[in-house]
Amino acid sequence: MFKENKRHDATDTLIGQGTLGEGKMVCESNLRIEGEFRGEIECNGDVIIGEIGIVRSNITARDITVAGKVFGDIVTKGRLVITASGHLTGNITAATLIVQDGGKINGNCLMEQKAELKHRSHSEADATPLSVKESNGKETKEKSRQAG
Repeated sequence: MFKENKRHDATDTLIGQGTLGEGKMVCESNLRIEGEFRGEIECNGDVIIGEIGIVRSNITARDITVAGKVFGDIVTKGRLVITASGHLTGNITAATLIVQDGGKINGNCLMEQKAELKHRSHSEADATPLSVKESNGKETKEKSRQAG
């Protein structure tokens, strides 16, 4: 009756302003925190800490955006974004890190990518943009010869 491979809807979980949550939170979809949370967060989706959000927790998620305050370690296989209003005190393990002007980090950072993603990314990055540039460059040179 229930299939294990069923697709999860993009339902978001919200911890609103004025709400205090404590304990271990496990999410299958996206999570947004505008209030305060203490404990542990494991999320298969994205986690967003809003500008007024305060998190005293280790966070594991797909992609994480910090616009508020986080006190704890962050682990993401995707992208960590610290906005201009974001403050992070803790260690980071991420594939991609973006810190906007004004964002603050106090801790260590380890940048990791899976071997297959790294190989695929380099292959795609090397092949596609160079081919496009080369063909555009040749076309431009040929056109300039014809015009001159």
